[in-house]
Amino acid sequence: MWRRRTVIGGALAAAAAHRAGAQGWPERPIRVIAPYAPGGQSDTVVRLLAPKMAEALGQSLVIENRTGAGGSIGAGVVAQSPPDGYTLLFESFAFLVVPFIVKGLTFDYEKAFAPVGQAVALPYVLVVRRDFPAQDFAGFLAYAKAHPGVSYGTPGVGTVGHLAGALLENRAGIRLEHVPYRGGAESARDLAGGVIDAAIGTANSFGPLIQDGKVRGLALTSGERRGSLSNLPTIAECGFPGYDLTSWNGLFAPSGTPAPVMARLEAAMMAATRDPATQQKLALTGNDAVTEGSAAFAARIQRERAVVKQIVAQTGIRAD
Repeated sequence: MWRRRTVIGGALAAAAAHRAGAQGWPERPIRVIAPYAPGGQSDTVVRLLAPKMAEALGQSLVIENRTGAGGSIGAGVVAQSPPDGYTLLFESFAFLVVPFIVKGLTFDYEKAFAPVGQAVALPYVLVVRRDFPAQDFAGFLAYAKAHPGVSYGTPGVGTVGHLAGALLENRAGIRLEHVPYRGGAESARDLAGGVIDAAIGTANSFGPLIQDGKVRGLALTSGERRGSLSNLPTIAECGFPGYDLTSWNGLFAPSGTPAPVMARLEAAMMAATRDPATQQKLALTGNDAVTEGSAAFAARIQRERAVVKQIVAQTGIRAD
């Protein structure tokens, strides 16, 4: 009896200490892992959100880029971190794709993370190098059918760009060569330099290059025209009804993070996405700010995970 009381008492004391720690949180800067290269979509968005979030939390956010393997290297760092709110993950739509196509992961994406909130939504865009023979989407398909193996870069394995390319191959009956990078900025650099034929990435990565005439935008991956590149047609309206892949960025904490800490993080995220000045900055990079909370984000993840699983099965997309 004494031993049982001791064990129970110890557990209650630990729980009380855990709650007390959560009440005083945060007491030091918060590390946010962006698992893609500096200058790309995820990195840009989290750095735009950071000032307002830091203001709401009373502590600075330290952004750390840990790239590779479609974001799973950075995600792994967070999955193995203590669930105390001091190490977070700022991810993209690849969060849903990587678990289905990358082998040998040491953690379970579905169980290792708790969604804090969605930050933005955005379409991806299909772009080609300036001297590519095709002038529009129809021409791109015709060229790809006549010349199998057209190369296209993406921000990495399992990103919306990767999934969009595989789905286009499947729907259009063409064969493309996927070239994964460590972020959208790197694929944009190589496309502008003529190293690859095409790319599928964000307006943040390719909008300035399109405006400067260094690359040519052909079509959006979203179901409807949106964002700063709404002058471009969607792939859906170019003969592929139902084609709709809209990306997002969102914040995650390790599973088991105390509810009071999660609530503070959610409030800070919403303070940033609802701030008019921050919304304007996000819009200039092709992003639509999202002001829904963690429950809506969790529901979106659950819905889209099922869709991704189906597309992966249909297309046979693989990490290699």
